[in-house]
Amino acid sequence: MPAPHPRRWIALVAVALSVLVIGFDTTVLNVALPDLARQLDAGTGQQQWIVDAYTVVFAAALLPAGLLGDRFGRRRTLVTGLALFGAASVLGTLAGSPATLIAARAGMGLAAAFVMPMSMAVIPAVFPPAEQRRATALLTTMTAIGVPLGPVVGGLLLRGYWWGSIFLINVPLVVLGVLACLLLLPESADPAAPRIDLRSAALAAGGLAALTWGIIEGAERGWGDALVLAALLGAVGALTALVLRSRREDHPMLDLRLLGEPVFRWCAIAVTLVSVALLGGFFVLPAYFQSVLGTDALGSGLRLMPMMGGLLVAARLGERLVRRFAPRGVIAAGLALTALALLLGSRTAPGDGYGWTALWLPLFGAGLGLVLITATASALLLLPPAKAGVGSGLVQTLRQVGGAVGVAVFGSLLAAGYRSALHLPALPGDAAHRVRGSVIAADAVAERLGDPSLAASAHVAYVHGMDLVLLAAGVLAALSAVLVAARMPGGGDPVAPAAPQARPLAPAAPQARPLAPAAPQARPLAPAAPEARPLAAAGGDPGESSA
Repeated sequence: MPAPHPRRWIALVAVALSVLVIGFDTTVLNVALPDLARQLDAGTGQQQWIVDAYTVVFAAALLPAGLLGDRFGRRRTLVTGLALFGAASVLGTLAGSPATLIAARAGMGLAAAFVMPMSMAVIPAVFPPAEQRRATALLTTMTAIGVPLGPVVGGLLLRGYWWGSIFLINVPLVVLGVLACLLLLPESADPAAPRIDLRSAALAAGGLAALTWGIIEGAERGWGDALVLAALLGAVGALTALVLRSRREDHPMLDLRLLGEPVFRWCAIAVTLVSVALLGGFFVLPAYFQSVLGTDALGSGLRLMPMMGGLLVAARLGERLVRRFAPRGVIAAGLALTALALLLGSRTAPGDGYGWTALWLPLFGAGLGLVLITATASALLLLPPAKAGVGSGLVQTLRQVGGAVGVAVFGSLLAAGYRSALHLPALPGDAAHRVRGSVIAADAVAERLGDPSLAASAHVAYVHGMDLVLLAAGVLAALSAVLVAARMPGGGDPVAPAAPQARPLAPAAPQARPLAPAAPQARPLAPAAPEARPLAAAGGDPGESSA
């Protein structure tokens, strides 16, 4: 086995900073949207697409990006993605119209699709198996921390600079990441990777884009809208065709054989479910802080810091907990902790202030961290190095689609709960329509009319809708915890038997082509030596059993 790369941890820190930029860019726009909407004269629909263009393109491009990295080189693909992200950030900084900013956000989403799976895929090329779990946990932690960090960074910048500064801050971090990758990371690729299947790439990108767009727009237009139905039906058709085509390919872009391994499958399911719950909790809090509690953008971001504290604690303890309780126990406990936090949050009353939220946010962050870090690391450690890009792209795709579902479903639930509890005085038709649209609009109308009772009514209604969202997200997390505990392999049983007959990740039938070459020297999913400790064995070191 070759010696570990001598500067691997320095390289990983630089890559982690790049991943952090991707993480907080998904939320930093939330606090800047009112300012840039006024300065660019962006309407409601344009504001929505300034936010959603990133998510749609990101989700659509993840699977093709993973395959491109496996084929043409993961360092090369990572550097290309970082450079594109920097260029799109500069374009966003200089945007003078909503259309230009939407295009810049789409470019950032495309770049992020190359950066995220490749940042994970370079780990097997640089780190020995015993260190891979720790390295993967660091990258996952940086991504997760970016979610609550985004509003803080945005709030600090907006206090002293114009809205374009939230994109300009990306550039020095991107330059650092590019230089570190070029100087410190070795190139790695899969020599046996197939040619890019343009038809599969088109089906994946088109299907995921249509699915994400349909979910996002369904919450706004209504699920019976013709365009929404057409998008969702088109997505089902494209993704079904992709699945059927993938089953016939030896090296497919959507490698469903990965999901045949039980631990990988349940880790991917856990990441998807917790992403839905994450968006449920995070989606409702900024408006609660700014409208109901009356904070500014920076104050809203700072009030999310207890969540980051919980994430850091989970990152610190996660590896030791996995060695003691195996991935299944840690993931199930993380989901249960997330459920407890959300259910506590659902008891928020209009007059509670910030104290009650500060109580449950650390639990929320700790639960999310245990699930995201453990499930992502455990899933990727099961992959053969040749499949690192495709497998990471699959996990990240499921996570993004789960997040989009969470935003759409919980957004609809929030709107319904808010409107059902709203008691309006006699208002002109346009004003009443605006008040029913959002609590932020209600505050603006109340200020213009000089009617504090209208604002108070809207605040009570918003807290009611927020409580419904947190309750639904908490129930989902609780059910997910039970499902993972009952169905995911783990406990005292190894992930794969250590006997010579251990099942590889791909079917071992003579006619099947395994994911890794079938030469006698190939390393199976779990080491076949009797001394090897399996990934999920109680008390074992999970990193030592990954290929």
